[in-house]
Amino acid sequence: MKLATFSTRDGPKIGVVDLDRNAILDLAAAGLKVDGRSDADFVSMEALIGAGADGLAKAAALAGAWPADCAVPLKSARLMSPFPVPPQMRDCLVFEQHLVNAQKQWEKMTGKPAAGVPEVWYQRPTWYKCNRFSFVGHETDVQWPPYAELMDFECELACVIGRKGANISAADASDYIFGYTIFNDFSARDVQVVERPLGMGPMKGKDFDTGNVLGPWIVTADEIGDPQALWMEARVNGERWGGGISSEMHHSFAEILAFISQSETLYPGELIASGTVPTGCGLELGRFLQPGDVVELEIEKIGVLRNRIVRAES
Repeated sequence: MKLATFSTRDGPKIGVVDLDRNAILDLAAAGLKVDGRSDADFVSMEALIGAGADGLAKAAALAGAWPADCAVPLKSARLMSPFPVPPQMRDCLVFEQHLVNAQKQWEKMTGKPAAGVPEVWYQRPTWYKCNRFSFVGHETDVQWPPYAELMDFECELACVIGRKGANISAADASDYIFGYTIFNDFSARDVQVVERPLGMGPMKGKDFDTGNVLGPWIVTADEIGDPQALWMEARVNGERWGGGISSEMHHSFAEILAFISQSETLYPGELIASGTVPTGCGLELGRFLQPGDVVELEIEKIGVLRNRIVRAES
């Protein structure tokens, strides 16, 4: 199933997306109509994920019944981030060629020799924690922060945790993944140049309102199959800038979950992103965004996440 959060006059709702019908079914309204009662599992995406297999089964049954008067045309629905405020998100960096390409560009921008890929990178996944309050969704304008000049995007695949767990083995990791979505990590590259020597990870180069984009929906794990075999592409104003395939991840999602969960509990709804697929950002190409540019990220079996970047006039 494809599960989305969308905006209504009564606040955010969650629904099942049917691309053949070009519509989204309001699960709360459908449950009330079909079963004659309100269902707490359909209050939010976090509630649905927390309900586990029973919640998914109920959602699937309602999608099968499809009470048409509880559906909204997809073209008129305003999709939000599947999680308006995620419980937590970690953004990894597990594509080797992206790191190599980016380092070459950092060398050109700073005039300092690239350090190369450290050996420890091959031994364990690395990540930073995103600002969970700055998430927006499909077709939402991204606001160019006034302190930045070089704006960029990043094409990433993200998994959604479906079960609480700690010390998860790689062999069992797939049992803890609810589904997958697309993540666009907008980045102020000139600010990153200033911050990189501090050694503390991204700061104002990443942390600004609307800078984290998620969507357009979550596709449940059963529909994705192998997450390490998905084609990924980035386009700007309809022009392909780059992309690749998720099989290039040096650390798989199973390995990432096994490492992160060592002596640390993961909770339903947490997000873990892959990092940028090689050539899936402007930095690697020495190209950057302009005000008004429309960025489209497409991942096989998920769909297209589209956003325009806008800059307020000074």
